[in-house]
Order: sequence, then structure tokens, then C-alpha cells
Amino acid sequence: MQISVISPIYGCRESLEKLHKDVTATLQKICSSYEIIFINDNCPQNSWEVVSNIAKNDKNVKAIKLSRNFGQHYAITAGIDHCSGDYVVVMDCDLQDRPQEIEKLYKKALEGYDIVYGRRVERQDSFFKTFSSKLFYKTLEYFTETEHDHTIGNFGIYSKKVIEAVKGLKEKSRDFLLLVKIVGFKKTEIAVEHDERIYGTSSYTLSKMVNLAIDSIISHSNKPLKLIIKFGLLVSMLSLFVALGLVIAHYTYGFTAEGWTSLMVSMFFLFGLLFGILGIIGLYIGKIFDQVKDRPLYIVDEIIN
Repeated sequence: MQISVISPIYGCRESLEKLHKDVTATLQKICSSYEIIFINDNCPQNSWEVVSNIAKNDKNVKAIKLSRNFGQHYAITAGIDHCSGDYVVVMDCDLQDRPQEIEKLYKKALEGYDIVYGRRVERQDSFFKTFSSKLFYKTLEYFTETEHDHTIGNFGIYSKKVIEAVKGLKEKSRDFLLLVKIVGFKKTEIAVEHDERIYGTSSYTLSKMVNLAIDSIISHSNKPLKLIIKFGLLVSMLSLFVALGLVIAHYTYGFTAEGWTSLMVSMFFLFGLLFGILGIIGLYIGKIFDQVKDRPLYIVDEIIN
């Protein structure tokens, strides 16, 4: 198998027939053996009906139905667990990732690269989607101390050894792009065309973006804990300086600090910080709890081909 194309399905039922047609036409032009893997992540539009019909009429299509909605990155995990290509393309199902660009990615990979990212130079997204994506990756860069380009998404081509390395990572928190960065290997990026979204709407709301950011940061960085330590030391030092200043003022000028209000404000401020710090620590403990339960990353309900 030369190329496997993996596409998680959630929404965009109307785009699936065209997606299959365009991907097939591109793959038939650049290779002799290929497979297309559609993973239905419990799409509310009953996309499984369309996906299963496509798979029954095309033996090059593998259709996987998950038992419930696990999320995009878990659906991608299901796809890479069931693929067998020497090169694997990951793309969304909404046709914003143009299937015709697979040829460009594949040719670049054959030059000796294990990872070729598709860089969306001109993103055809709304202002909110573009801005939130920039903010997400800037935050991720700061906490994980890695470089991220908001124009690069999951769309790209990955060699078999990259996919095998990613399959070996068993974190319960999944972010395909971050996992690819962790395993390393020789990588590059090329500019690809990015189309406007015609079918469906993005399932990534602001709250989901925030949750994904928190999940990614907690799973891939201990920097928040280091910041807590630094902040605690800073508050302790400031309190010592304030205490020293009050003692000097008392014996030098006879000044005595008074005021119930200032005392209560300080207490509530510090207690609020304390609860926030305990919450961050609790998130890390929760991640450990999820990991040690060792539940499956996804559950397959049905597979065709």
C-alpha cells in the first residue's frame, strides 16, 4: 500500500461524495495502490449511511464507525491504527483541505522527508476562527516551549515510521499535531491552497478551543507548576519586604498599620490565588487518574472493508 488517506467524519454529510471522488481521482494519478479511511465519529447527520455506501461500492475505501463521539483527534488515532500505507495523509472532511494538494505533498515527501506539512498561506476562515487559532497556538508555544504556526493544521503527509512512532504514544489526551512534533524525524512544509468552507459549520466553538488548549497544555507541559512556584516565592518575598517596611516605619515614625478592610481584601486575594493554584494541581492529578485507568482511546462499532 503506497498511500493511506485518513479523514475523520463529523458533520459535512453533503461533502462526502465529492470528497471521495476528488481524493480517488488524485490518488489514481500519483500511485497504483491506495486506501481511503473514513472514520465516522458518531456524526449527528447520520453520515454513516453515506460512508458505508461509498465503502460498499469501492473496495479501496475502509469505513470505520465509532461507538460514540470521541473527538477529532481520537478519530484520527483510530484511522492511523487501521492504516497500512507507506505514506499517510490526514485531512478534514469539509473540503477546505483540497484533495488535489495531496499530489504536491506526496512529491515533496518522495524527496526524502518523513513529514510534510501543508501550510495554508491564505486561510479561508472567518476572523474569529483565524484569531482564536492564532491565540491558541501562541498560548501553546508559551507553555510547551515549542514552535507552532497557526497556518499549519493536521493536513499533511507522514511516512510510515512517523505513524508507527505516533501509534506508540499512549497518552489519553490526544492532539495529533503535538504527537507528531514529539516523535521528531525529518520535516518540512509547503504552501497549499485552502478553500472556503461550503459544507457544514466548524464544531470547534470557543469553549471547545479553550478546553483543547487547557488539555494540551496540561498534557504536554509542567510549566504552569513552575510558574506557581515562582509566583509563590515572589509573594513570599514581597510580604517579607512589606513586613520589614512596617517594622521600620513603626520604630522610626511611630506608624501603625490600621484597617480591617485592607486585611480582609488581602486575605480574600490570597485565598483566591490559593484555590486557583489548587485547581491547577488538581488538573494534573486528574490527568494522572485518567491515564492510570487505561481505558481504550476509542471503541469501534463497525468496520467495512
